[in-house]
Amino acid sequence: MFKGFVVGVLAVVVLVVVGGFIAIKVGMVPANADARPSLFERWIASTSLNASIERGTEGVQNPLQATDDNVLSGIKLYAAHCAVCHGDSSGKPTYIGFGLYQKAPMLGRHGVEDDPDAETYWKVTHGIRLTGMPSFGLTLNDTQRWQLATFLKNMDKLSAKPEIAWKKVTAPSLPEAILRTLPVMRRPEGGENSKQRGSGSAVTPT
Repeated sequence: MFKGFVVGVLAVVVLVVVGGFIAIKVGMVPANADARPSLFERWIASTSLNASIERGTEGVQNPLQATDDNVLSGIKLYAAHCAVCHGDSSGKPTYIGFGLYQKAPMLGRHGVEDDPDAETYWKVTHGIRLTGMPSFGLTLNDTQRWQLATFLKNMDKLSAKPEIAWKKVTAPSLPEAILRTLPVMRRPEGGENSKQRGSGSAVTPT
């Protein structure tokens, strides 16, 4: 009886593997960026990302203080490298950010202030595989990456000078005329990556 059970389990495993292989080979597994991902795909991505971040940030502390100079430097870096995907203080979706898979969170609306500094630093440093989030580990130095993380951690409580600088950052956002033509499920505020400010970590990176 036990032998029959084992054979049955192995047969199911083989069928799943063969079925998955066939589905991939005939194009049944979507590779296009505008397809809605399956629950299984989203579970794999979020579980793997969360585990990698937890492992990679253990014991890591931000060496910088949230001074105006550090925050202003972070804003300048954000404007140069991040705003094109993650938007400006208006929170409106950008052409690139909305077209990515997964959609880039608009950080002016869905901020990451509740995320640990080290988590944002990890995302900036390493990027996120199979998304549009690049790694800046080789293109920005360690201080610059921490300055970005410091700004994003404190963007909901900026002092006067950084607040003015943040409001001056501009990004090419989608016109309202285009947004009104999108089905509800495709609009930025209705996507699976939407996150209200202060409600926890988003799957999609900084």
